[in-house]
Amino acid sequence: MSKLYLVPTPIGNLEDMTFRAIRILKEVDLILAEDTRNSGKLLKHFEIATPMQSHHMHNEHKTVEYIIRRLQSGETIALISDAGTPAISDPGFLLTRACVENKIEVECLPGATAFVPALVNSGLPNDKFIFEGFLPDKKGRQTRYLALAEETRTMILYVSPHKLVKTLAEFVQYFGADRPVSVSRELSKLHEETVRGTAEEVLKHFEAKPPKGEIVVIVGGKITEKETKKDKNEAI
Repeated sequence: MSKLYLVPTPIGNLEDMTFRAIRILKEVDLILAEDTRNSGKLLKHFEIATPMQSHHMHNEHKTVEYIIRRLQSGETIALISDAGTPAISDPGFLLTRACVENKIEVECLPGATAFVPALVNSGLPNDKFIFEGFLPDKKGRQTRYLALAEETRTMILYVSPHKLVKTLAEFVQYFGADRPVSVSRELSKLHEETVRGTAEEVLKHFEAKPPKGEIVVIVGGKITEKETKKDKNEAI
């Protein structure tokens, strides 16, 4: 019976691969991979011999129709990204939507996702949060910051290492120097690190120590006047 599986892969530590993920990748007819060279190393490590095909942001618009036809013919297909859960700032949404529209079953396995451990270990409120992913590079960036400056929920962002210092400086500019920030780097890997503090403190840290690796940034939401009064009353 045709089905699309969305299969999370480790964000760094191969021990985070689940038994179920390995079984599914061995059983399906085809694996769609963001980078077949990168995923080839993962498959080799777990002795998975299933055929692979490239499926990334530059070709997914062209390949969706072809993949849907294969699924409609009765095949089972798994989609993986380079790391983490497909469709979270990675290819996957277009194909999933097409499957839903064509009444093809979709199943997403639980597994590694970078923003969850970064949020949980940040020490910032996680009962309500928003996932922003990557901010626009130029057009719309300022507009997005002006909107986020009023956001009261905890914010999750993905930031490339060479843009982190610039982004933290923008936090100081738009959110204020005292806004709480947590930066998690190289999660699950040997040099995993989380730096917490105010936007200004974290900025100074990474100005002195340029960051490397995959980065997730957690930003505290704006404190409302009502919450400020509540904190004062609780203190009394």
